[in-house]
Amino acid sequence: MFRAEIGIIGGSGLYHMPGLTNVHEDQVSTPFGDPSDWLTFGELHGRKVAFLARHGRGHFLLPSDINYRANIYAMKQVGVCAILSISAVGSLKEEHKPGNFVVPDQFIDRTYARRSTFFGPDVAAHVSMADPVCCEIGNVLQTACENSGVTVARGGTYVCMEGPQFSTRAESNLYRSWGADVIGMTNLQEAKLAREAEICYGTLAMVTDYDCWHPGHDSVTTDQIVAVLNQNSAAAQKVLDLAIANLPGKRSCHCQSALKDAIITRHSVISLATKQKLRLLFDKYIQPSDKPQSK
Repeated sequence: MFRAEIGIIGGSGLYHMPGLTNVHEDQVSTPFGDPSDWLTFGELHGRKVAFLARHGRGHFLLPSDINYRANIYAMKQVGVCAILSISAVGSLKEEHKPGNFVVPDQFIDRTYARRSTFFGPDVAAHVSMADPVCCEIGNVLQTACENSGVTVARGGTYVCMEGPQFSTRAESNLYRSWGADVIGMTNLQEAKLAREAEICYGTLAMVTDYDCWHPGHDSVTTDQIVAVLNQNSAAAQKVLDLAIANLPGKRSCHCQSALKDAIITRHSVISLATKQKLRLLFDKYIQPSDKPQSK
C-alpha cells in the first residue's frame, strides 16, 4: 500500500490535485467499506500527499451518501496525520463575499442521517470537540491564503446541514441569528471522525454565494455556484500548494492524542472483532493483555 503524510479532501469544484509528481492511484478498502473514490498519491514540495475527491470524480455522491467513515479511515490507513479539507459554502454574513475564503474554527451540526463515529456497538469513546479544528492547520491555511492574495477570514462558525436541498429563507435567517458565518453540507462529519482517528484537520471554505437570506440573492442556483467555483478553483490550488509546502512535520497540538482518555469501555469486555476492526485507532491505548492475539 502506498503511504502519505498529508491528506487532501477535495469538494465541489476540486476533483484532482494539480502539481503532484510521481503520481499513482490505489483502491483502498477499509473495515467501513470503500471511500468515495480511489486515492491519488503523489509528491509536492517533497511531501507525500494523498488526494481524495469527496463526492467521487464526476460528483455523483450526495452529501448524505458519502461514506465519511471510510474516507477518514482510508486516510489513517495510508499514514496521513494531517488533512486539509476543501469545501464550497454559502455565506451567512455580508462580509464573506462570493469568491472569498473562510477558515472556520467552529461547527454547528444540523445533520440527522449520517454516521459520525467509528465507535459502537460494544465500545464507547467520547472525544473532545470543543475546538473541532486543529489550530496549527488553521494557521497554515490562513497564511497560505494571505500569501496567495486571497481574501480570507480566519475563524467563524460553519453550519453543517443535511441537504441536498439548500436552506429555506427561514432557516437561513435562523442561522444568521445564531451568529454563524458559512453553511455547507459535508465538513463536520470529517472533523469528528478525524478527531477520533487522531488526525489534524482543517477546512478551507470557498464562499460561492450568499445563501437565500440576502436581498440581492433571493435564491441559490447551481449555475451561479458552479461559476464561482470555477473562479475559486485556481486560487484554492495555489493555497493548497503553499499550505503543503509550509505545513510543519511535527505539531504540538492535542489532535494526535485525542483518544488517550476518551475510551470509556473496559478493554477486557471489547469484542475481539471490534479490537481487530479498530486496532488502527486505539491499539496504542489497549494493554498488551487486552490486545487481539495473532495466530
